[in-house]
Amino acid sequence: MRKIAYTIVSIFLLAVVFTSCRDKKQTAEEDLIEEMKEDGADVKIKSDGDETKIKMETEEKEVKIKKEDGETTIKVEKEND
Repeated sequence: MRKIAYTIVSIFLLAVVFTSCRDKKQTAEEDLIEEMKEDGADVKIKSDGDETKIKMETEEKEVKIKKEDGETTIKVEKEND
């Protein structure tokens, strides 16, 4: 009986360890915001009711993210010299 209890506890602990170490998946929006912050972008956030606009600019790239009614729109413009 003890052997069965030890086996069940061991399997449970292994399952918890492996599931807690998984990488959390980010959305494309979160990845883009993180990338732009790393590049030193100017970030402007405007909120109006249920609408949120995020504008990020660097010398090479301009990104606009608009969230409205659960829908997200992402626009990326690269400046060519």
